[in-house]
Amino acid sequence: ETRAAQMFPKLAPREIEILRRFGEPHHYADGEYVARVGQVSPGLLLVLSGEVAVVRHSDMAENPAIVTHGVGSFMGELTALSGHPSLTDGIAKGAVEAIVIPGRRLRDLLVEEAELGEHVMRALILRRVGLLEEAVGGPIIVGQADNRDVLRLEGFLARAAHPHQTLDPSTDSCARTLVDRFQISADQLPIVLCPDGQMLRNPSEVELARCIGLVSAINPDTLYDVAIIGAGPAGLATAVYAASEGLNVIVLDCRSFGGQAGASARIENYLGFPTGISGIALMARAYNQAQKFGAELSIPNEAARLNEDAASKRFIIDTPSGEHVQAQAVVIATGAEYRKLDVDNLAEFEGNHVHYWASPLEGQLCHGQEVALVGAGNSAGQAAVYLASQAKKVWMLVRGKSLEATMSRYLIERIQAQPNIEVLADTEVTALQGTTGHLENIRWWNHRSRQETVRDIRHLFLFIGAAPNTNWLRPFGIGLDPKGFVVTDAGPGETRRPFETSRPGVFAIGDVRCGSVKRVAAAVGEGAQVLATIHGYLDEIRRS
Repeated sequence: ETRAAQMFPKLAPREIEILRRFGEPHHYADGEYVARVGQVSPGLLLVLSGEVAVVRHSDMAENPAIVTHGVGSFMGELTALSGHPSLTDGIAKGAVEAIVIPGRRLRDLLVEEAELGEHVMRALILRRVGLLEEAVGGPIIVGQADNRDVLRLEGFLARAAHPHQTLDPSTDSCARTLVDRFQISADQLPIVLCPDGQMLRNPSEVELARCIGLVSAINPDTLYDVAIIGAGPAGLATAVYAASEGLNVIVLDCRSFGGQAGASARIENYLGFPTGISGIALMARAYNQAQKFGAELSIPNEAARLNEDAASKRFIIDTPSGEHVQAQAVVIATGAEYRKLDVDNLAEFEGNHVHYWASPLEGQLCHGQEVALVGAGNSAGQAAVYLASQAKKVWMLVRGKSLEATMSRYLIERIQAQPNIEVLADTEVTALQGTTGHLENIRWWNHRSRQETVRDIRHLFLFIGAAPNTNWLRPFGIGLDPKGFVVTDAGPGETRRPFETSRPGVFAIGDVRCGSVKRVAAAVGEGAQVLATIHGYLDEIRRS
């Protein structure tokens, strides 16, 4: 509400004339749809006469307008930029004359008209925030609130910054009606109702993404200048810098944008954010920035295999769906995979009781309860402080002698200041106990006291480091160190470009690279640095 003027600005005559240059005039009759839920967004629509009502769906009698755009205001949110399906309906009220700016030209506007572009971009972002807060648009997940697949799908949509609703048939009459209508048994839940009317039965993240239009088909004939594998801080930084310098860029990630940084509850030591920022907020800004400069983001979409066509000097990336990406250069920014606790029945509780990040979704699950957290790095410290604001008590289990050797001092002091965080050093989890996939208690062993403790705890958070995500590269012959990290730069007797792997034209940056500093700032820096190397490589192969 305090940002209403930024969310819904009324443009001055001079600004309207600028927007005219980037769009085409359109006429809409009274009651005609300007945009429809589930259909690809037409782009940004500047109203010149008449009004356009933005509603949750077409039944305006039941749902009052979210906002009504009059002369001098524009309709659209981030789907206008991304080309994804619209999250709301737009309906003409009276005859409407408008200028429609498609996504491609909208990106031109944002770049060429910096001051006006800033106001437009801010409005698009704030409108998406409003839709997220009000759960307007997007799919409906129907299932038990603590079901691991419900949590999996909710987590995916939350990390993708995509609005959605979750209805629990045990407490919601509308959900029960839907279950009865489609004759869904309890063991078939969750189901997902997509905006276009499709119903999915416990879909994968990729299936859901394709249903709601987050992922479009890749043109197999397009030759990209650079393909970036991984959309964490390093990959997104490369995408922003490469696209802003005119390169044709595609980014693939098998899960969502943000990587491990996107799972951080709060990052306080990243330059330029003295009050801190959540990982997902920081990474969402980078994601939108990459779109602004024209990078193609295919997320979630997995790079399953990397091949090289030596004759044409191009690389081919295969995806599990049978799609192919062609690129002249490849940047590996796949980061790392979460390490798992060495407990036999861990998988039985993953997803609904064992967690690898601490977002508001997990905070809501454990509200008012005791939780256990394993880890001693900065990510563990950030998660512990966040969970302390939600949980009754946080048991922080540390395998080492103390936190001092592995955690920033400011986080240690903050943990010490929280009365409901108890740090147990020299301590390891020995067993998880529960029935039918529901965690009931946790056992841990303290090596100092030589005592075992059993507590009724239903949520365990693991922040015990990560292993490089490089197994998919082994068949291609990329050089790896004994721990699986990608080896870059020149060794004795070698001539190699900075960040280049053992295969010319393939580069590695961020946490996946051997010798990298595992920090968000370092990953962003490498994403910027590698671009100079890529330019040099592309110039060389184009001359040859």
